[in-house]
Amino acid sequence: MFAVMFQLGVSESFPSPALTVVSSPSSSQPMGTERVEMRKRQVQVHQEAAASVLHARHRMGETPTNASNACCFCWCCCCSCSCLTVRSEDEAVQRSTCERRTEGPMNCEESLLPTLEDARSWSLSFEKVMKSSAGRGCFRQFLRTEFSEENMMFWMACEELKKETNKTVVEEKVRQIYEDFISILSPKEVSLDSHVRDVINRNMLEPTSHTFEEAQQQIYTLMQRDSYPRFINSAAYTDLLKNLEEPRPEP
Repeated sequence: MFAVMFQLGVSESFPSPALTVVSSPSSSQPMGTERVEMRKRQVQVHQEAAASVLHARHRMGETPTNASNACCFCWCCCCSCSCLTVRSEDEAVQRSTCERRTEGPMNCEESLLPTLEDARSWSLSFEKVMKSSAGRGCFRQFLRTEFSEENMMFWMACEELKKETNKTVVEEKVRQIYEDFISILSPKEVSLDSHVRDVINRNMLEPTSHTFEEAQQQIYTLMQRDSYPRFINSAAYTDLLKNLEEPRPEP
């Protein structure tokens, strides 16, 4: 067994607690529960270290900056930094707790409540869902229970972007969409292949209302092939149809 000692890269005005990570011999790899326990210890070490840094800043009267702008350990924006892993896990837990509250029967907003004919048409094609404001709303609620609501949010943001003609507004919306859905640091990052990401990076040099067109199409196809079949076969959609078939009480 050997110990690897490292210190947080913070200024001398803050305490620099040394963190000790004990690793297994190089000749063997942690398996099963050993690997899980090692991961738990690593996460706990990082969380304690981050907490000590924030506590030190608080005592010095400093206000922490936006976490997405810098990495709490190496002060960079590297995607592989361990603190991002810890932050992502915390966000996943918080998101999971929040999303569980939305699971259950589909309750579309009253203003977007579809007609029975409209709701039935959604089973014919994904295009029917996406062309209906009520369809998009109900489908988005379903995606929320599958932890993929960001796909619909990204698609809708791209639709709004394509309607914009003011160059300054376009550039601002492009920047915001990139930060919200394309950046690897965003908790709402959508899944895009490397080719589409390369296209986006080139388009970002001269932003237009069509900067994300190829990415939008890829996400549309992903929702159509992956989420849409489950939506149509879900209990939530079946219950929605049953509720619409029942006569509504007169006011």
